This record gives sequence, structure tokens and C-alpha cells, in this order.
Amino acid sequence: MTNIFIIHGVGGTPEENWFPWLKTELEKHGHNVIIPQFPSPEGQTLENWLTVLKNYEEFITPESIFIGHSLGVPFVLNVLEKHTAKAAFLVAGFVGLAGNKFDDSMKTFSQKNFNWEKIKQNCKNFTIFHSDNDPYIKLEKAEELAGLLNVKVMLVPGAGHINQSAGYSKFDLLLEKLLI
Repeated sequence: MTNIFIIHGVGGTPEENWFPWLKTELEKHGHNVIIPQFPSPEGQTLENWLTVLKNYEEFITPESIFIGHSLGVPFVLNVLEKHTAKAAFLVAGFVGLAGNKFDDSMKTFSQKNFNWEKIKQNCKNFTIFHSDNDPYIKLEKAEELAGLLNVKVMLVPGAGHINQSAGYSKFDLLLEKLLI
């Protein structure tokens, strides 16, 4: 059994997007899926989110898998500076400035100097999913992140922000990659 964390983005909840569907599918394969509720947008700071994650620290092992969506991506990278994990799946993510109206509320997460060597030492397997028409985070941001991690972007054409409003209540490609 693998502990798999799904991390939401700005204003997110464990019940949105493809998260409940993915949780159900992964549990059918015997995995333990944890989708914490982080304070957002009120109280949305890296420190506050790390405090919430402490409640689940016993489940963070070298065999854990992290899935981050949007703001969940830089949050996962912050976690990987301190913890070892088997893999990280980064969906519609970024580092630095996202280039949208949420930049100010996300700065503690993403506008910093990440320890990329430590992140890559703590996690050897990264998969980045991004769309060519994301209204919040441009494809160039995913390509920048991919360059820093020495991986390629897995392009999901026409998928918007890969969220519920873009038609993603299921994310079959992510499930397929998780089960490999």
C-alpha cells in the first residue's frame, strides 16, 4: 500500500476537480489516498499549509507519492526539500510568478529560491502535466519547471487548467501514469 497525497490549489477543496474520482480509483488498487484541506484563500501561506501537513507526517515515507495541482505544485516542491518521496506528479503548476491575479497570495509558496538539488535528491521521479490553453498558468511556466527538474512536459491539449471547469472530473492519463 502506497500513501498518495493529493494537494489542491488556490480556493481548493478535497471534493473538487478529479480528486474524489482519483481517490476512489487508487483505493480500488489498495492505496491510501490523503487529500488534506488547506486554508485558502484566507490564511493561505506556506507556513499554514505546512502546519496542516504535519497532521499527516506519519504517512510521509520514502514510498509516498505526491500529486499537486496548481498552487499544490510549488507546495509539493517545498515538501520535497524536506522529505523523501517515490514520485511527484505536478499538474498545471509553476514556480516563481504564475503571471495571474493570485501571484500576491501565492508568493510564500513559489517566489523563492528552491533547493533544486535537494528536491531531485529526495524525489527521483517527476511527471509534469500541462495544457496548451491554461487560462491561469502559461505553458512556458510548466516548461521552465520541467527544465529545472530535467524532465519533459506531458502536454494535455485543450485541457485548460485541468480542473472541473475545463471538464476534468476524471483524469485518466494521470491515473494511467500512477499505476505504471
